[in-house]
Amino acid sequence: MDINRYTPSYGINHKHMIRLSNYSTEEIFEILYATKVMKGKFIAHENTRILQGVTVALLFGDTSLRTRCALEIGVRQLGGVCVNLPYSENDMSAGENIKDIVNVISRYGVGALVTRGISQNELEEFCAVSEIPIINSTNEYSIPLQTLCDLYTIWEKKGKLEGLKLAYLGKGSSNAATLITGAIKCGMDVAVATPEQFAISENALDEAMQYGNVTVTKNPAEAVKNADIVYTDSYNYHSALSAAEKEVLKPYQVNKTIMSLAACGAYFMHSLPAGRGVEVTADVIDGKNSIVLEQGENKLHVIKAALAMLIK
Repeated sequence: MDINRYTPSYGINHKHMIRLSNYSTEEIFEILYATKVMKGKFIAHENTRILQGVTVALLFGDTSLRTRCALEIGVRQLGGVCVNLPYSENDMSAGENIKDIVNVISRYGVGALVTRGISQNELEEFCAVSEIPIINSTNEYSIPLQTLCDLYTIWEKKGKLEGLKLAYLGKGSSNAATLITGAIKCGMDVAVATPEQFAISENALDEAMQYGNVTVTKNPAEAVKNADIVYTDSYNYHSALSAAEKEVLKPYQVNKTIMSLAACGAYFMHSLPAGRGVEVTADVIDGKNSIVLEQGENKLHVIKAALAMLIK
């Protein structure tokens, strides 16, 4: 389906945003079009205070910099306020009940709960009882907001999604798994090159392949050939690599040689934080074809679009 031939209604049927695989192509397009509107209003300095009087709660069980920043600034720009809820595994093991947590905060007038680092099982329990929207910013299974940000950035820079080729190199992750599913749903061709011990899970690949073909290889040159987008992710985020693991991943580094195999005008993408000299060389990530800063910028507008569409 061609996003440029789609007519948005600016509405989605889902109450929560936990996994992007639950969203149809049309619903993904709805959020991308809403993002375009949000960014346009931001650039034009138009008032977008549609969450006036709304409180958004953040429940983060994991560290965050850009996502937390984008959330707090985005909610404020929409006229709402953010509150940070303390979270620890000790609280949960001491008897905190998920149903009690979400039902109580909804009575405080909270309009949505945004989580990070909360396990998939816990999130599903949250959603089963929550009267307010739950948005998963990141967990071990899915990173929907990042993929929406990536898809919007590609659309903005390339003018389309359908028919483009995305190559993902390096360490398989929940980010990679979510990205390939979102890209396939939007009509993109996807090639993945990872070493065996860092492969994307079979379940994630099977899920993506329900919607299109994914080329899986151990050869980064094969994956990158004629790619319009070359994407990699952090190797060291949250857990440092051993010397042996670094050697295994070394051939998958995105450098000028790898980028020369991609299509003319191919863009480089990375969700950040980046290890310059590790998964990508400085001359690539800081080069003219890198759009990582645009990705970071667009996270603000994607978050605002998602909140605006989910909070009723």
